[in-house]
Amino acid sequence: MNSFVAIDFETANQYRSSVCSVGLVFVENHEVVNSYYELIKPTPNFYCGWATDIHGINYWDTKSAKTFPEVWQKIGNRINGLPLVAHNSPFDEGCLKAVHNFYEMDYQNYQFHCTCRASRKLLPDLPNHQLHTVSEHLGFTLTNHHNALADAEACAYIAIKIF
Repeated sequence: MNSFVAIDFETANQYRSSVCSVGLVFVENHEVVNSYYELIKPTPNFYCGWATDIHGINYWDTKSAKTFPEVWQKIGNRINGLPLVAHNSPFDEGCLKAVHNFYEMDYQNYQFHCTCRASRKLLPDLPNHQLHTVSEHLGFTLTNHHNALADAEACAYIAIKIF
């Protein structure tokens, strides 16, 4: 896979539709060519303490943020049929489907690939297959873990190395 988009969502609460930030890293011919980050007003619009403890985003950060349809209108076309790559893709794919469903948006059956699953197969001797462990093993130090863009950057690096 030469070209793809690494994607990461953070959520505000237990609902997958509650995306509160998105990070995208665009890769062409095994090279990062662009990136995108935006805060999103979550749906439903409330934050659980455990979620804020993980990523640091709270109600006040997204109070005036755009809704998911407004954000996706800007970035959906940029994906333009490219495969999506995520670390633990069932979570991010579930978020994308849930928020599309919440807003009754057409879902394009995006093709997802999972760097976590791939790392389990290709790097079975790692102590775990968490994003920071795999990326560091492959030479990328993940700083600012649980920032959607930082996590998407680490995921892109892993994908470039193992796909």
